[in-house]
Amino acid sequence: MADIEVDVLIVGGGPVGLTASLECSRHGLTSLLVERHEGTSIFPKARLVSTRTMELVRSWGLQDEVERLGLPREDSLAVGVGSSLTADDFHREVAPIEEDAPQSPTYTYICAQDKFEVVLKRMAESMPGADVRFATVMRSLTQDADGVSAVVESASGTDTVRASYVVAADGARSGIRQQLGIGMEGPPPLGHMISIMFDADLLPLLRDRMCALYFLRSSIPCAVEAVDNQRRWIVQTGYDPEEGGSAADFTPEFCVRIVREAVGVPDLDVELVGIMPWLQQAVTAERFRDGRIFLAGDAAHVSTPQGGFGMNCGIQDSHNLVWKLAAVLKGLAGEELLDTYSAERHPIGQRTVAESLANAYITFRMMEGELTMKEAITLQAGRRCSEGLVLGFHYDSAAVIPDGTPPPEPDDPYRTYVPTARPGHRAPHVVVNRNGTPMSTLDLMGTGFTLFTPDGSGWAQAAKEAHARTGVHVVPIEISPDGNGTSPIVSSQWAETYGVGPTGAVLIRPDGHVAWRIAEWSTDASAADTLVTVLDTVLMRAR
Repeated sequence: MADIEVDVLIVGGGPVGLTASLECSRHGLTSLLVERHEGTSIFPKARLVSTRTMELVRSWGLQDEVERLGLPREDSLAVGVGSSLTADDFHREVAPIEEDAPQSPTYTYICAQDKFEVVLKRMAESMPGADVRFATVMRSLTQDADGVSAVVESASGTDTVRASYVVAADGARSGIRQQLGIGMEGPPPLGHMISIMFDADLLPLLRDRMCALYFLRSSIPCAVEAVDNQRRWIVQTGYDPEEGGSAADFTPEFCVRIVREAVGVPDLDVELVGIMPWLQQAVTAERFRDGRIFLAGDAAHVSTPQGGFGMNCGIQDSHNLVWKLAAVLKGLAGEELLDTYSAERHPIGQRTVAESLANAYITFRMMEGELTMKEAITLQAGRRCSEGLVLGFHYDSAAVIPDGTPPPEPDDPYRTYVPTARPGHRAPHVVVNRNGTPMSTLDLMGTGFTLFTPDGSGWAQAAKEAHARTGVHVVPIEISPDGNGTSPIVSSQWAETYGVGPTGAVLIRPDGHVAWRIAEWSTDASAADTLVTVLDTVLMRAR
């Protein structure tokens, strides 16, 4: 017998692994998370928290805390371009939030990873069924038909672990992925990069130039990222090994010089905090699953930093996967449901990586002088708005029942999000009133299936009967168009946005994506029988 027995073993304690731990607890699973580092990241490798991730943060009850630790929202959306931070040719532009604000109860935010991880770790450690262990190394991992066995080691000793499944969130150089022989697909590395984190009092210099990100054509082209927009900042630049460059060239003296040239102040008082080399890549794993082991985050897909997609895409991986693991482990779904993880997330990973690569090419053109300052700032600010990508993505798999309607076709699918409740898409945000209090449709969803339907349609009773027959908990949410019905939830816009009539219904999966939709219902058939068939299909239950 193993020393530790859990439902899920999570390898990696970054945002993706911590999200998996959180979600396991929320879905009633036990988990063990192991992370080789002693603590959370001291380097803010990621900073942008996308709108979709902020929606999850909101559902975890952490939105206020994350926003308190992050940058002011206007600064989160600003991009600057110039010869230096203080040069006369400096230009600043803010992405237009007002175009996206109606699409969600929250919005994208800048919260540096070193702070964001602390919030996630603290919550994960407080959740039932979660065992979070940092300074713990996984020494071996094997799988068989019934589960996974591992050996983990820490200063307190060695433990054997037995789990039903493994989430490999162990980063871009994933040892688990390499052990499984899963290759990566994509172009060769785009560049050898250096991140220089420093403290300096830049506020007096940047009063009217505050941005989240600056692209600078100084003598050493670089990007500057605001960590707290007060004293802590990061400069990113690169080197070319083919021209004799190496990470060893970036001595403390040279790094201080780079910082001073980027700021444009030769005698700037600079305190170096850390220097980190890294490889800029845009690659995707050939597959995201091997038996009982699932790749997530950078282990599955590595994006360029341009666009801030990597961490967010990985968090969505965990959010997509864990409810499926819970359904299978609780006997509510067939094992085949787990195949839909790769079917759904692999295409999204590929698209996200490709969009990050497109952003990187814009940066390269700008740094090489192919774009004017005006062209550069317009493109960079425009690409800061990516709601079409982060909210408009949809799934096509056996866990989604098509309704025959075509997907939206916006002119700019990267920039523009079109709300739709077409099966496979994220359920749209619509403001509703519950007992006179405004809230989002997203706030009405829990960790199980949700059935949205007009007040008095009859589907609420069908949901209760389907639960009794299948054991699958479906929460019916009846919405009145005018407040004259029996439901305390009122919205005159909900039915139109979700594409249903007075007898229609929309079934939402635990990850917030639409599983099934019917615009109108024929009373000649049994609604309960239909809903049972839908659940059996989506969950791949044996009939």
